[in-house]
Amino acid sequence: MKIKRILVSQPKPASEKSPYFDLADRNNLDIDFRPFIQVEGVSAKEFRQTRIQILDHTAVIFTSRTSIDHFFRVCQEMRITVPDTMKYFCVSEATAFYLQKYIVYRKRKIFFGAGRFADLIDVMKKHSKEKFLIPLSHIHKQEIPNLLDKAKFTYTKAILYKTVSSDLSDLENVNYDVLVFFSPSGVKSLLKNFPEFEQNETRIASFGPSTAKAVKEAGLRLDIEAPNPKAPSMTMALEQYIKDKNKK
Repeated sequence: MKIKRILVSQPKPASEKSPYFDLADRNNLDIDFRPFIQVEGVSAKEFRQTRIQILDHTAVIFTSRTSIDHFFRVCQEMRITVPDTMKYFCVSEATAFYLQKYIVYRKRKIFFGAGRFADLIDVMKKHSKEKFLIPLSHIHKQEIPNLLDKAKFTYTKAILYKTVSSDLSDLENVNYDVLVFFSPSGVKSLLKNFPEFEQNETRIASFGPSTAKAVKEAGLRLDIEAPNPKAPSMTMALEQYIKDKNKK
């Protein structure tokens, strides 16, 4: 069966230069975008129940822009004024620059890694006496606390937001040739929305080992896996698969 329609379980790219649009043009495809998961903030009332005191900490670790948004949202809701002396440690330079939305960047102590949490750990070692707060989702990589524990940092995990399944009921009677997933949560959302889902001829594509594992553990057939030695990106993996199948 030739591939004509693809559903990508992410928001539609903001830029017209997205490789997904190029993929669609080159292969005469219809590609739709729909987030299978969404982020919901933990309320100030819920956060108070954890008894975590933000101002007991001297530094904050940010793993994403989302964590920045929810940290400052909770501070605002709780009427907490973050002191100018607070240090910020960000997983990447791009994440660090996002802090400009909330603070005067040049007047704060901001540090960042090269994109991996392990890189940030190396930066943090020069500030080992700080009391770190790390805003996270209730679903997060176990690597984060593991690396912090291994380096013997004093830190507190603050669950400030949750990743939940989106309502996909309007897709019930819409058929796609390929479903593309980027997280285990996306796979979980599919099965929560459609518990009677039968894969049949639908191909499933996944990005990253944890997503691939989630697809297989759900009893689904994994047809396209990225990254791989010949395709470092999802669009490349899709194109290779599509060209092979559509030429038959």
